[in-house]
Amino acid sequence: MRLLNTTTLTFTDFFGDDIPPYTILSHRWEDSEVTFQDMQNGRGPEMAGWVKIRGCCIQAASDGFTYTWIDSCCIDKSSSAELSEAINSMFRWYQNAHVCYVYLSDVTPGPGQAHSQEESSFSQSKWFSRGWTLQELIAPDNIIFFDREWTEIGTKLSLRETIERITGITHLVQPDDACVAQKMSWAARRETTRPEDQAYCLMGLFSVNMPVIYGEGAKKAFYRLQIEILSRSEDESIFAWRDDRYEFGGLLAESVSAFEHSGDVTEIGENSWQSRAPIFMTNKGLQIEIEVDP
Repeated sequence: MRLLNTTTLTFTDFFGDDIPPYTILSHRWEDSEVTFQDMQNGRGPEMAGWVKIRGCCIQAASDGFTYTWIDSCCIDKSSSAELSEAINSMFRWYQNAHVCYVYLSDVTPGPGQAHSQEESSFSQSKWFSRGWTLQELIAPDNIIFFDREWTEIGTKLSLRETIERITGITHLVQPDDACVAQKMSWAARRETTRPEDQAYCLMGLFSVNMPVIYGEGAKKAFYRLQIEILSRSEDESIFAWRDDRYEFGGLLAESVSAFEHSGDVTEIGENSWQSRAPIFMTNKGLQIEIEVDP
């Protein structure tokens, strides 16, 4: 894990469990983001994205942290191996951070009570519509939200009701209590720049890992994600989706958008599957045993 020193703005690589306390930044990617190469070449301060990096470092240093992690500049995206490792580790990195700073560049400063209103810039922030920010909202326990001037808006807990209204997430504090279909519904309306990221951004949420293959397409990536979930979970709510674009289809959804109306799906209990053979993929398709009442 490559961390950025909040004072010297230099990088240090850490391995295994030898990772010091750190903060982590969540933000919406925009034009002129500062990359790892930009930091190495000294171009960072000249770029529009520098305000995020400098603001994050100032806030982290003020809170007593020597290190922070920022996805735009702490990953060398020219290395496909490093990018794949980062994507597969990102949920854990956010989960293990001592605090996550959410920087909302499209939220204007204003009194705290105004942010709870539906027409407020906080409620309308595009941060809530992006695919990658879902795991960044779910994974950390300690989250602080900031507006575009780095003024604190509130925390994940203090803004809980407003966030749940905006996102439709019913298990913001205890996400492990939600079934697969419910978690999929949280991502159903979110967008990603690269189509495959619709699947890759959900790996950590379901505790699965898989190779990152940009170019395979959104449908194949999401199909692989569902297979990985099935290989590790007995949760059959993964089949509780609906896609009105097709009259006929298989057991697996072609897109996370098919779970848009699955937010109220719940599991009945464990007794129905405890004695059932496991679900697995064969060369002829998905094999599953289902009890049928005569």
